[in-house]
Amino acid sequence: MSVLITLDDASVRFGDRAALSGVNFLLGAGERVMLVGANGSGKTTLLRLLHGQLPHSGRRVTTADANGREPTQAMVFQRPFLLRLTVWHNLLIALWLAGVPKAERAARARAALERVGLMRERERPARVLSGGQQQRLALARAWAVQPKVLFLDEPTASLDPGAKREVEALIESFARDDGVAIVMSTHNLGQAKRVGTRVVYLDAGQVVVDLPTAMFFYESLPEAAAQFVKGELPWSE
Repeated sequence: MSVLITLDDASVRFGDRAALSGVNFLLGAGERVMLVGANGSGKTTLLRLLHGQLPHSGRRVTTADANGREPTQAMVFQRPFLLRLTVWHNLLIALWLAGVPKAERAARARAALERVGLMRERERPARVLSGGQQQRLALARAWAVQPKVLFLDEPTASLDPGAKREVEALIESFARDDGVAIVMSTHNLGQAKRVGTRVVYLDAGQVVVDLPTAMFFYESLPEAAAQFVKGELPWSE
């Protein structure tokens, strides 16, 4: 498994507050890493650090491919920001901003909308779509830039169960079929169990547990992590 991003003793501070402390982390191609922990534990900060959006101490290293290209990255949030334009033009503008040549944009936009099942909605204003459709559009925009790494910050938290399943299925297919590495924060431990190949538990800005999914849920954990799982899992299955 090729390593895409490495953190070595990385820390982030916001003023006097340590948001992350001494994090060591390797992200491999095609992994589905679920970040779990209480509010304020550092999940979103770790996502943003991995995405290269935050100043930090320690090292953050991205690994170029054989052609010298850094891994393309994209991020999707709990509430996607959509322009007051059609579904189609939201895709085209995202591709323009990503530097995709004009000759390729229409084909990529079409493929992305077909991938997420929104081609019939292409002429509708993006902001009138349902919550689940808006999140699928956000995933389409991310997938269209052909990322090697996709960061997801609570992407299903505000969705109904049916829309949540659709989004989960898309995320899994991006990893399985396209080799996209997924790093996703979630409060839903059932979701982490279903979707993830690896679970990282954070507490007070530190990575306390980093294990394959099966080991995280079925092996002995440090006390804080075990209490978190015991307290959250019955509500999340």
